[in-house]
Amino acid sequence: MDRLLAKPAYGERWAQVWLDLARYADSWGHIHDDDNPNAWRYRDYVIKSLNEDKPYTSFILEQLAGDELDEVTNDSLIATSFSRVGPRVRFREKQNPQYRYDYLDDMIGTTARGFLGLTVNCASCHDHKFDPIPRAAY
Repeated sequence: MDRLLAKPAYGERWAQVWLDLARYADSWGHIHDDDNPNAWRYRDYVIKSLNEDKPYTSFILEQLAGDELDEVTNDSLIATSFSRVGPRVRFREKQNPQYRYDYLDDMIGTTARGFLGLTVNCASCHDHKFDPIPRAAY
């Protein structure tokens, strides 16, 4: 078992699951689908963290607030890409300020799905009778 866990393929295999949850891609998506030239840094951070058996609490803390830690490292800065690897329309953001709210909604939804196991995006518009997140809290 130790031999299998020590292989780099362990981190590569399990990183696929996390990267899917984080909506990782090598491009920005949308209309022009331009390449994101530095996306690989976040992918490699996730693989490295899994292969080094980084504690889950540290892994999460770096992704949510890596730039606010007492000891900021290169890895903790790269980890904050969790909030930036999703789809973006980069060529017209200034002409369309509503995109900012789309991005924030995407970040809230991804964070809630990843860390809470909840889908909360519908709470941006309306309440559901049995949902734990009401519209006012969203």
